[in-house]
Amino acid sequence: MQANIINNLNVQIYADGASIDQISNQNNISWVRGFTTNPTLMKKNGIKNYKKFALDVMDVVKNKPVSLEVFSDDLYEMLDQAHEISSWNKNINVKIPITNTKGEYTTKIIDNLNRANIKCNITALFTIQQVKKVLEVINDETFTIISIFAGRIADTGIDPEVVISEAVELVKSKNNIKILWASPRELYNIFQADKLGCDIITVADDIFNKISNIGKDLNEFSLETVKMFYNDALSSNFKIDLKK
Repeated sequence: MQANIINNLNVQIYADGASIDQISNQNNISWVRGFTTNPTLMKKNGIKNYKKFALDVMDVVKNKPVSLEVFSDDLYEMLDQAHEISSWNKNINVKIPITNTKGEYTTKIIDNLNRANIKCNITALFTIQQVKKVLEVINDETFTIISIFAGRIADTGIDPEVVISEAVELVKSKNNIKILWASPRELYNIFQADKLGCDIITVADDIFNKISNIGKDLNEFSLETVKMFYNDALSSNFKIDLKK
């Protein structure tokens, strides 16, 4: 049931992680259409050799898109890294942060890569102004993903749907540009992204593990929850001395 529901959605699901074993398993799932990773996930998974990891991933994934991020803070070195990473496989989308750590916009880098027909995933966008800055330097031919960190926007108390929906509207006539809902916080975000016309959503392990809940009967889910609380209370040997 879960696979049927997800396959009927328009939004594409990209698995987000840095475990080769997990990527290998997820690659066999029909509704996983691509993969993303980042230096933080790679660090958590103990990756030491960036290029070896990237080539191992591409050897497993083969024909699906994979987003791999540059990690230099220098704009010129960032450009060189992007060219190098792109050369490893034709299915790689090079992730370029919207700014470096100094707050300097990377739009010149994006423009250069776009003109060179290098597929990019522009990442860590939080505002519609940032989206517009990217669109100013993107042509109508080179494939580009714009990753909006909806989950982190929501963490500030701001509704990310406002930014996502406006971004979707801005690119609706551009077939080469895709809007990605990044950093989802709950399973329902998949359905929100689909409703808004978002092209892609990344799904990390915490949400991936909840896919089996899709379509679940809520009364059954309620009973399971009650049983969980009850069993945990028993195993904890909690006691309340009742007054007589």
